[in-house]
Amino acid sequence: MKPMLAGTVEFVIGVDTHRDSHTAAILQAATGGVIEQLTVPTDAFGYRRLKAFADQHAAGARVWAIEGTGSYGAGLTSALLEHGEWVVEIDRPARPARRDGAKSDELDAVRAAREALSREHLAAPRARGDREALRVLMAARQGAVVARTKAIGQLKALIVNAPQALRDQLRRSSTDEQLQRCARLRTLPSHSIEHRATIRALRGTARRALALEAEAAEYETELEQLVVAICPVLLEQPGIGTITAAQFLISWSHAGRVRSEAAFASLGGAAPIPASSGATVRHRLNRSGDRQLNRALHTVTLSRLRIHGPTKAYAARRTHEGKSPRDIKRCLKRAIAREVYRLMNAHAAAVARNLPMTA
Repeated sequence: MKPMLAGTVEFVIGVDTHRDSHTAAILQAATGGVIEQLTVPTDAFGYRRLKAFADQHAAGARVWAIEGTGSYGAGLTSALLEHGEWVVEIDRPARPARRDGAKSDELDAVRAAREALSREHLAAPRARGDREALRVLMAARQGAVVARTKAIGQLKALIVNAPQALRDQLRRSSTDEQLQRCARLRTLPSHSIEHRATIRALRGTARRALALEAEAAEYETELEQLVVAICPVLLEQPGIGTITAAQFLISWSHAGRVRSEAAFASLGGAAPIPASSGATVRHRLNRSGDRQLNRALHTVTLSRLRIHGPTKAYAARRTHEGKSPRDIKRCLKRAIAREVYRLMNAHAAAVARNLPMTA
């Protein structure tokens, strides 16, 4: 297959993004030669300078190849898209060995542009708006969940080393009971200083864990509202809950970004990899791609294996055919990726057809 940009543009503008500065390099698409380079600050004035720079030196058909469109390059990407520019995402430009010290922002910008020229498929930047709202809420919820887990571990360690009376009172309770009881502990003047200090530590740790639990629940409620507004059909499928549906939408982003259901499965590490040798013909799990998407697919797979009749029947049939549990899960994850991708695309198309006409 030939590169996607072959014969479609005259110029490619590669941009190496950083927190405080962006470096752009304009290349002639036909030859790959560098025309001009510029470094600007990461503010609205810098974005305008880059746009004027492109208008001056790349006045024909052009495409912007930007590293980090979802991080340091997010502001520039949004500004360019508002002006109707064609922007593609370059996630990992090929870099040669650095024993000769050939590393600079200018070189990385040129590599980003040449990477875009050589690729057969190019990714559009992830959408902002609803998708970004889902992403930030998911990140905040994950932080709360991780912090709650650490707080619970600290609480259990405190209980193990607590004075005997406290330890006997708390150690045989469930985690939820320990959190509730520790959050209500009180000190008395008759307690020893060790006893009073331990109660204060237990109480503070338990209250922190409960507060984090409530915070995570609030984020999940907001996520559910967003998922219902964006693609409610996902929540109607067996085994798909709020968190997995939100992750599917975050990874998919918007219609047209992922070119096919096979590409979506590959993005989620659910596309089978040939692992045949001799007379053995088999495939294995793909351990690359978006690991959070892979985790969501895995969660849905485990849920369906437990509660979904057709999935359990499929697993039983494949087991009888000699498939291992790991291979069965691999096949199910691939099928779920196909199902989810088609649902999201179909819903987006239905919403687009029902949009009111604008003047």
